[in-house]
Amino acid sequence: MNHIVEITDFDSSALDVYARLTEAQLLNRDRPQDGLFIAESPKVIERALDAGYEPVSILTEKRHVKEGEGRKIIQRCQDIPVYTAEFDVLTKLTGFKLTRGMLCVMRRKPLPSAEEICKRASRIAVLENVMNPTNAGAVIRSAAALNMDAVLLTPGCSNPLYRRAIRVSMGTVFQIPWTFLSLEETGAWPNEGIEFLHKHGFRTAAMALSDRSVSIDNPDVCAQKKLAVILGTEGEGLSPETISICDYTVKIPMYHGVDSLNVAAASAVAFWQLSRH
Repeated sequence: MNHIVEITDFDSSALDVYARLTEAQLLNRDRPQDGLFIAESPKVIERALDAGYEPVSILTEKRHVKEGEGRKIIQRCQDIPVYTAEFDVLTKLTGFKLTRGMLCVMRRKPLPSAEEICKRASRIAVLENVMNPTNAGAVIRSAAALNMDAVLLTPGCSNPLYRRAIRVSMGTVFQIPWTFLSLEETGAWPNEGIEFLHKHGFRTAAMALSDRSVSIDNPDVCAQKKLAVILGTEGEGLSPETISICDYTVKIPMYHGVDSLNVAAASAVAFWQLSRH
């Protein structure tokens, strides 16, 4: 049975996780087994629950307690506190408008190994130092929607379980396998990391503009049974070292003098093209 708590004290320590803890504090790098994240909106929370994530508490508009799309979420999450108030009170508490009026704190799960992911996948996206959580979430959403099997991230990337990344991904971070490439497992990126991908049968395609770039619809690229598409950070793109050691350098044809797309838009175009083969 839920413990419904109406918010009367903004300074309550029970609300710190929603109002005062940073993403880094929630991540808890020193004790990853105690890491938390915040899922926002009933649909996203539902996808996290379906993926087996454990809820800790809920913060919601009053209307969701007895009606609305969040009611079934509350019914699924028995024996946890449900903090509630009117919408304007929640906005004042959190400092932002809640998407569809509901947040849920959840426990992180151990990430799969890169080897486990590579053994099960044939088309993967690799993000190199994509630091913007909006872009990370958008790329993962495109990967899930457009038939990629998994996503790997270099250590410099934004964490896909940051609140904004989860929200932008519409909860697809809970539906497609992903993990970080670690120094301990895969070695230093890019040389050892790309060699790790090669050892698992992947050809590598760097998304970049260079003298040797071929179109994303290149028949040889599209015919590869195991392909890793590597996308770079905002603005600078992939490092020259990464580009030089990949099997292919691919580009999306541009017009009207435009030289490139945002990494999130570029990923959607590339994944769609590859999904046709």
